[in-house]
Amino acid sequence: MSISRLKSISNTLKESGLDALALNPSPSLLYATGLHFHLMERPVVALFAADGRIALVLPELETAKLNHLSYDLKAFPYNEEPTTWTSVFGQAVDFLGLGGKKIGIEPLAMRIIEYRYLQAAAPKASLPDATEAIASLRIRKDENEIASMRKAAEIAQNALEATLPMIKVSVSEKEIASELVMQLLKHGSESPLPFQPIVSGGPNGANPHATPSERKLQEGDLLVIDWGANCNNYVSDITRTFAIGEIDEEYRKIYEIAQEANAAGRAAAKPGLPARVVDEAARKVIDDSGYGEYFTHRTGHGIGMEGHEAPYMRAGNERILEVGMAFTVEPGIYLPNRNGVRIEDDMVITANGAESLSTLPREIRVLG
Repeated sequence: MSISRLKSISNTLKESGLDALALNPSPSLLYATGLHFHLMERPVVALFAADGRIALVLPELETAKLNHLSYDLKAFPYNEEPTTWTSVFGQAVDFLGLGGKKIGIEPLAMRIIEYRYLQAAAPKASLPDATEAIASLRIRKDENEIASMRKAAEIAQNALEATLPMIKVSVSEKEIASELVMQLLKHGSESPLPFQPIVSGGPNGANPHATPSERKLQEGDLLVIDWGANCNNYVSDITRTFAIGEIDEEYRKIYEIAQEANAAGRAAAKPGLPARVVDEAARKVIDDSGYGEYFTHRTGHGIGMEGHEAPYMRAGNERILEVGMAFTVEPGIYLPNRNGVRIEDDMVITANGAESLSTLPREIRVLG
């Protein structure tokens, strides 16, 4: 964790009109401090004041994590008696002088337990949504972050290649998912994985977020595999679709359409353009082919320390793409109760366009 990130937080708070930022265990807290905490029954909250000071409320049992910090931080540890916790939160708020001030929070991460302790400690303070301020800090990846994401893609791809030989007719989705998880760890992914792999064949592939089941693969299935790895706390998120034996003409057709849509979305990504153009380019291919009603989600989402973060490749999103922004391009076609296809790549905006961090072949591959 670099001191420059703390300076960026201070500057962003001032620009956003916030007096402080409150973060509980989340990728944003890890990004800001380099400290790993997990969500548990004991609350952990870091308070970043606009003047650069930091207060951290945490259980006494976690204080050893602070022994080798390269920056100043005031710790407010508490014991196992919950009736004392509110007063410790109050000490942290008073230390930073935040009574009656604006303390931004991250709604997608902040739990009610931390929210209520903050409210009790600073009853006159407001707790506005700081989502946009946090996104502005994390949305442009530097060279080290991109290198970790590139490695995460490489790990994921190697793990899938090691899994493919066991995929054939009569093997279940759960068996494939289990093997893939093992291969991800064997090939170097850190824990936790960004998400549990999606392995869905035939009619299950028509559900974009299917959970691997006991269903066994059958001749003629399309098999959707959506998976990712974790490297240095940065993740990959890739999808490839495979043919199990011979597939019928329409299934081959929708695969080729999705492949073309993926290529169009990747080609449309350039600095200076709004994020919606990526969605529009991919969606136009599928709409023009007559399958628009079967493309039921946005074209992509940001990626970094989380599998889903800003920017989002969706209709109407006017956020301008900038160098270092990373995101997925993942058009799909889902024929209810029949088959589905999705092809997903991880992209990063460069000075002249966009680079795909994922490099697995996109042509259809026949397995089994």
